[in-house]
Amino acid sequence: MLAMVFDGRTPTLCEQERPNLVPGAGQLLIEVHACGICRTDLHVIDGELSNPKVPVIPGHEIVGVVAKMGSGVHEFRVGERVGVPWVGHTCGRCRYCSSGRENLCDAPGFTGYTIDGGYADHALADSRYCLHLPERYSDMEAAPLLCAGLIGYRTLRMAGDAQRIGIYGFGAAAHIVAQIARHQGRAVYAFTREGDVAAQQLALRLGAQWAGSSDEVAPCELDAALIFAPVGALIPAALKAVAKGGTVVCGGIHMSDVPSFPYELLWGERRIVSVANLTREDGRAFMRLAAAIPLEIATTAYPLREANRALSDLREGRLAGAAVLTMSS
Repeated sequence: MLAMVFDGRTPTLCEQERPNLVPGAGQLLIEVHACGICRTDLHVIDGELSNPKVPVIPGHEIVGVVAKMGSGVHEFRVGERVGVPWVGHTCGRCRYCSSGRENLCDAPGFTGYTIDGGYADHALADSRYCLHLPERYSDMEAAPLLCAGLIGYRTLRMAGDAQRIGIYGFGAAAHIVAQIARHQGRAVYAFTREGDVAAQQLALRLGAQWAGSSDEVAPCELDAALIFAPVGALIPAALKAVAKGGTVVCGGIHMSDVPSFPYELLWGERRIVSVANLTREDGRAFMRLAAAIPLEIATTAYPLREANRALSDLREGRLAGAAVLTMSS
């Protein structure tokens, strides 16, 4: 099998030929057709997330078909399309797993970080954490649903019934969650990098009421702000933008340090909360929603061997929407 591998030392992935994989009990061997590129992949490769499996094949937005199954698999069949998300294993025993909060598991495994992922033409996955995908989306379109869509969905849920939603960082997750919010009748206000006209135009085309750079003042008080950009300085900016009782939700797994800010920005029962990973029920619920809503998924395709170029484009902000690696069948 062909794989793009992170060796733990250099942020440039290396191309490797590896032995064919064999599924163990409960596992699926997946012929990968597409794998989305997520900012979390950058955090792993750039050393911002500690203790990855080394070497590791990145990628946790995997779409493919089941090539072989290990013993004990009942949810899937050979030839069926399948999706593999970020959470690849949980212990099932800790107090978080026992209380329905497996996203906070004390001993988790993460696809493309502590478990080999989908920057390859084949991948192994625990069938219990794989997802059935809505038929209405192509492989390219389905890949970003598996993290950008899922994280956006959980982030929006954390905002409760907020009607005026500010979204900071209008990339892969934001362009999906904006459509869900609009479908639910909420108003969306998009905040982008300064001068990112493409992202602002995408936001407006997808139904945002307003789009501007993150240093601009929102045109109205917001009920909630969703932050997807990994920039700690956006937290006080978002607190300043939300009304009393408002919520700032941090949707990323990594963020730069948060600068100090005056207490008056937090006062008025404003809240700051974070999103940590996902549960399997999140995945199933979101896929049902995605099947019902005709989401427009903006993607840019890259061949597997050009994974480094795709990562560079994401790192430098040259993308509107989501980057997706494609593999030959």
